[in-house]
Amino acid sequence: MSSAYLHLGIVYLVWGSTYLAIRVAVREGSGFPPFSMGASRVILAGLLLLGWAALSRKRVRPTRRELVVLAGSGFLLWSVGNGLVIWAEQRADSALAALMIGTTPIWAVLMEAALDRRRPSPLLLAGLLSGLLGIGLLSAPVLAGGVRADVMSVVALVLAAAAWALGSVLQNRHPVDLPLRVSSGYQHLAGGVGFLALMLLMREPLPSPQPQALAAWGYLVVFGSIIAFTSYVSILRTLPVSIATSTSFVNPIIAVILGAALLQEPITPWTVSGAVMVLLAVAGAFRDRQLQRRRLRSQGEAG
Repeated sequence: MSSAYLHLGIVYLVWGSTYLAIRVAVREGSGFPPFSMGASRVILAGLLLLGWAALSRKRVRPTRRELVVLAGSGFLLWSVGNGLVIWAEQRADSALAALMIGTTPIWAVLMEAALDRRRPSPLLLAGLLSGLLGIGLLSAPVLAGGVRADVMSVVALVLAAAAWALGSVLQNRHPVDLPLRVSSGYQHLAGGVGFLALMLLMREPLPSPQPQALAAWGYLVVFGSIIAFTSYVSILRTLPVSIATSTSFVNPIIAVILGAALLQEPITPWTVSGAVMVLLAVAGAFRDRQLQRRRLRSQGEAG
């Protein structure tokens, strides 16, 4: 179980920096059309992961059921979830993107509640609302100054959060027995197929990335995909979806810390207040899991 928390820490840290990397890769003048960037990133990462697994003599051939699960979750997580974020960040400020993607844990809890036909616990709901409020506080200085976005980009971000939640729930409830690198590799390739379809649909031109955009793309391949997404796959196998998707709450804090450390961006009272609310949300999710495990143990002993 300790390895699960190590993977969670990796995702917290690395994905907190990918908002900036995506923005650098697809901003105006970068030379990278959004879906071309996404396709090349995930296809290369998927091939590297599967090649690595094959050289390690891991099982790389999935069963039909495993392939369906990995293709479905990979398409939802990458082509829809990540793809819509990439597209929206051409028009929307990253603060707004972080705020909208922060609704992912709420979507996930509502989906699980509908599937299980049970209400989420008050503690978990309070934690989710605390996290959303925290992201709002983190984003407040930028939002107060007016954000750059349009209606379609906001709709895209809402759909991205829902798709990421649905893909996470699907994978969490239908685990596969393949090694982590293999599962992650197939999900990347499934996302790549979706990105290729979007490239053709949007008739994107051939990419001609500038050096900064190419460096950001390389960072996304190695750290965002091969390292962090594989860690996310591990988390979904071992921890509840409510904790796995808590990354959407924590990532903006990491982004703020990195901005302060690397770009000398100021830490304001809004930043501190938002960080406290987010940490309370994560603590609430972990406490809810602890109470659920205790209840299950008590029921088992009573039976």
